Amino acid sequence: MALFASSTKNIPDATSVPRHIAIIMDGNGRWAKKRMMPRVMGHKRGVEIVRDVVRQCIDCGVEYLTLFAFSSENWRRPPDEVKFLMGLFMEALQREVAKLHENQIRLIMIGDRSRFDTKLVAAIEAGEALTANNTRLTLTIAANYGGRWDMSNAVQNMLQADPALINGFDELDLAPFLSMHYAPEPDLFIRTGGEKRVSNFLLWQLAYTELYFTDTLWPDFDREAFQLAITSYQQRERRYGRTSEQLKA
Repeated sequence: MALFASSTKNIPDATSVPRHIAIIMDGNGRWAKKRMMPRVMGHKRGVEIVRDVVRQCIDCGVEYLTLFAFSSENWRRPPDEVKFLMGLFMEALQREVAKLHENQIRLIMIGDRSRFDTKLVAAIEAGEALTANNTRLTLTIAANYGGRWDMSNAVQNMLQADPALINGFDELDLAPFLSMHYAPEPDLFIRTGGEKRVSNFLLWQLAYTELYFTDTLWPDFDREAFQLAITSYQQRERRYGRTSEQLKA
């Protein structure tokens, strides 16, 4: 996998379409509650929206899509909901991986897999292996993931690889050990559901990402809502520490 440069070290090329979109898919439970349905029905509907967003990314020319499916803090949810989410995760892998492969989409999972059932881990590994050489779109699913875990895990792995770095290191030393070393930093971050925070998601990688928050609940995040996010991104001025006058020049 290629290693991409940090936006604090190099200025990325400006593109009219985000090369990499990262999304917190929030609002499934509230969507179901508004309809007098169990929360889990919102999660089921949310999986359908994932399919739609993947298609839209391909249509727009997005190269990387990263979705926050389950945070390291989500284990605090009611046990029945967590159990359902794990089952839904397994079901989605079994049903969708072949379709991803047919459409030349690469699947990568990031996060701590140590709490997952062995069957789920095996399904993740099989999906990654099957799609490893696909290049149309890289779909990353963050599950049992946290940005602080990512950074602390990267430091630990870096020092195991080169103990001499205990005496000092910089971000270029650390970068190869981060979960998303294979992808450019997100150009556009989207959070649905009305909350306006990043919730421990890609804390390192979002340093210069354009942030977009919408009140639309994830199960209602249709093609029009997606296009509104893209349009908002296209109206931003991405300076990376420079002035507007420098950009115009």
